[in-house]
Amino acid sequence: MIYCCGCVKNSNYCLPSYTAYKNYDYSEPGRNNEQPGLCGLSNLGNTCFMNSAIQCLSNTPPLTEYFLNDKYQEELNFDNPLGMRGEIAKSYAELIKQMWSGKFSYVTPRAFKTQVGRFAPQFSGYQQQDCQELLAFLLDGLHEDLNRIRKKPYIQLKDADGRPDKVVAEEAWENHLKRNDSIIVDIFHGLFKSTLVCPECAKISVTFDPFCYLTLPLPMKKERSLEVYLVRMDPLAKPMQYKVIVPKIGNILDLCTALSALSGVPADKMIVTDIYNHRFHRIFAMDENLSSIMERDDIYVFEININRTEDTEHVVIPVCLREKFRHSSYTHHTGSSLFGQPFLMAVPRNNTEDKLYNLLLLRMCRYVKMSTETEETDGPLRCCEDQNINGNGPNGIHEEGSPSEMETDEPDDESSQDQELPSENENSQSEDSVGGDNDSENGLCTEETCKGQLTGHKKRLFTFQFNNLGNTDINYIKDDTRHIRFDDRQLRLDERSFLALDWDPDLKKRYFDENAAEDFEKHESVEYKPPKRPFVKLKDCIELFTTKEKLGAEDPWYCPNCKEHQQATKKLDLWSLPPVLVVHLKRFSYSRYMRDKLDTLVDFPISDLDMSEFLINPNAGPCRYNLIAVSNHYGGMGGGHCKLTLYILTFSIS
Repeated sequence: MIYCCGCVKNSNYCLPSYTAYKNYDYSEPGRNNEQPGLCGLSNLGNTCFMNSAIQCLSNTPPLTEYFLNDKYQEELNFDNPLGMRGEIAKSYAELIKQMWSGKFSYVTPRAFKTQVGRFAPQFSGYQQQDCQELLAFLLDGLHEDLNRIRKKPYIQLKDADGRPDKVVAEEAWENHLKRNDSIIVDIFHGLFKSTLVCPECAKISVTFDPFCYLTLPLPMKKERSLEVYLVRMDPLAKPMQYKVIVPKIGNILDLCTALSALSGVPADKMIVTDIYNHRFHRIFAMDENLSSIMERDDIYVFEININRTEDTEHVVIPVCLREKFRHSSYTHHTGSSLFGQPFLMAVPRNNTEDKLYNLLLLRMCRYVKMSTETEETDGPLRCCEDQNINGNGPNGIHEEGSPSEMETDEPDDESSQDQELPSENENSQSEDSVGGDNDSENGLCTEETCKGQLTGHKKRLFTFQFNNLGNTDINYIKDDTRHIRFDDRQLRLDERSFLALDWDPDLKKRYFDENAAEDFEKHESVEYKPPKRPFVKLKDCIELFTTKEKLGAEDPWYCPNCKEHQQATKKLDLWSLPPVLVVHLKRFSYSRYMRDKLDTLVDFPISDLDMSEFLINPNAGPCRYNLIAVSNHYGGMGGGHCKLTLYILTFSIS
């Protein structure tokens, strides 16, 4: 947004008396079909950002008057190594003259855009860019092209060293004018006071620095709300949906702590997961940042009754459900597809197949019906050849496939970084069968494999397949019983390591209740509605800008006393303001953890913005501004649209 005021007492430049628009008659006789200045700019692709910035400057009276009256021609600086050989200034002048000629309702700024792209390649395409970045480039380019200083002298910057602010400020401004003197400096430049204090030796450094626009921070919301589902250990309890309030810049432990306060489940007994497409897309560690959780993610938190770091007798395993199917009726090849909700489960590290099967049945008893006694027997005597036709090994442990049968997306790079203890043999279980030999895998019956297996056995609702579960061993302890020994180390929890339960389609249809599996309850916290977005005043942003802050570890200050870089405290104050004040609101927030566009509403005055209270210069007089233009960005981080609002005010300046 751009504010315009009259003669500021502490400024070296005074605006002439004018009436907006009406004094700028650049039309030709008989061709005055449009109001001069009320001229649109057509987009060249997604160049609304550029057009919006041009319109803001076009409606800045002293700058437009300067170009329409050809005052720029005598000040063009063709030799400035920091400039654009006068090309930007000349191209901008031609565009302004077209817009103020009164002959056009709109013009196409193609020639101007070509010059901008020539000297700033980041703007050469037709994609959306940042309006403020373009405005900053344009102001700097016009300044260097119109700089009245032909040869810039070297200036040794001095610290205040206890001298009065008035003396140091005048010295800084004079030094600035020795190297920078243009219409842009006259209209847009002001002066900051910067104070740095060393935390070690208390050294105070005071400098005065020129500025071309005010970049004001917006108060950031410190909290955000997340909807999560808590899955308790009680197998009969439905998942409960909660809405938790967590720090915007926090970690998974903060989420668990907030959920613990609502549910009573200890935070150290929780494991947080992201479920997508019937599988674990991600299993989070407690120290991971909450910024990795998006609003659209399905976050499931599982209650686990063990301490994973201390309990060596149990292991937590991810479990996924798959439905088996044949590719065709003419072949024995089978495939599978995921269904239902996966879950986490703590089981004894030493187990038998029967015990593990019963534990899994118990965990799913809310939505899996138990088979009756008459359905327990799987018919007459069968040999392993018959069993392998169905893809099942003895006692229901899957013998043939590999994880490639599971229809799932490849994990992304970000997810793959969440592994806890990588296995030395992580691919062995995914590449090979979990038991048996090659003959049985190929469906061939041998005397050795059939020995002791020609007996009836209980029919299971599903079979097992282990995928990347470390050095999990499966051994016979009897002819018809298998012993399962999970990896002695703590199993890593990620989206590629899981126990698959493979269901026959007919058994799934008869015993698996999908509606019950998807059912959940809502906690009263879900009904909580946060208060409407509060708005802040523009003056709140200015106060935040002038608030003392501590420098970050990545941006320290070199203390001349300590001879070291220190995280000093820094405070900025306004010493002098220009006749035309450009205010930039920092809508885009960046940090090492996240980036976001702030949607905070800002209440700003259209007229009579009094900036006197923010000036620390004791000799500064009244300083009031009227708004002349606002460039507003609609959309998010990835794109959007820039819209301009002009305030056509008729007023006189004394």
